[in-house]
Amino acid sequence: MNMRTLVQIIPSIPTSDGAGVKLRRSLGSQRGLYVDPFLMLDEFYSDDPNDYIAGFPAHPHRGFETVTYMLDGRMRGFQLWVNLPSREKMNPARYNDIPSARIPRVKLPQGGEVKVIAGTLELDGDATSGPVNTPGAKLSTDPLYLDVRLPAAAEFRAAVAPGYNAFLYTYEGSAHIGPAGATEPLPHRAAGVLSDGDGVRVQAGAEGVHFLLLAAKPLREPVVQYGPFVMNTREEVEQALADYRSGRLAAAA
Repeated sequence: MNMRTLVQIIPSIPTSDGAGVKLRRSLGSQRGLYVDPFLMLDEFYSDDPNDYIAGFPAHPHRGFETVTYMLDGRMRGFQLWVNLPSREKMNPARYNDIPSARIPRVKLPQGGEVKVIAGTLELDGDATSGPVNTPGAKLSTDPLYLDVRLPAAAEFRAAVAPGYNAFLYTYEGSAHIGPAGATEPLPHRAAGVLSDGDGVRVQAGAEGVHFLLLAAKPLREPVVQYGPFVMNTREEVEQALADYRSGRLAAAA
């Protein structure tokens, strides 16, 4: 495999959204800081209801899809924004609820496991597909979304389609990324953007690591964003605003 290397680190920064929900944002923390087609990644975690009880009041979206991944019920998880190609930006809204029981878990040879949320993981000749973006119903960006847990010093390797953009996000512990003997460290709670290649190798730090691995086919289209509107031109954003103000664009809860 031509192992991908770490080319950029995007630290997550504390912020808030909605009606004051506290979170950490890596992708999307600054304008233009995204990995096509991934526009934003938020991590939220709290035992204090005051950090999230106000929630996210009804608000509009246009031009992208949100993927919310919950780790457990004490308000711990992630929200990912995925851009849509121009031909799909005006598609009707849709909702898909996937219970945890439908997410496959693959045990790893050196300990730990992988949850396959989207795409397909090939390991030792066996292929496991997640409930999102299955081979018979591929999304336009053909995403790969893995949640990986490794014990201390363990190694994980996975194939990633060449030409697809990819990044990792470490939400517990830290890791080293790249081919053996030429790794780069990825610290705790940071997104690591990867170079091109057909595979990725991750080695857990001394405390072990939990991380997300995301990859997808880039759209290579202009991105014009104003809040929750992500279009290709300024005129399209202005039309989205006009549609919302006139009631022609339904709010999303």
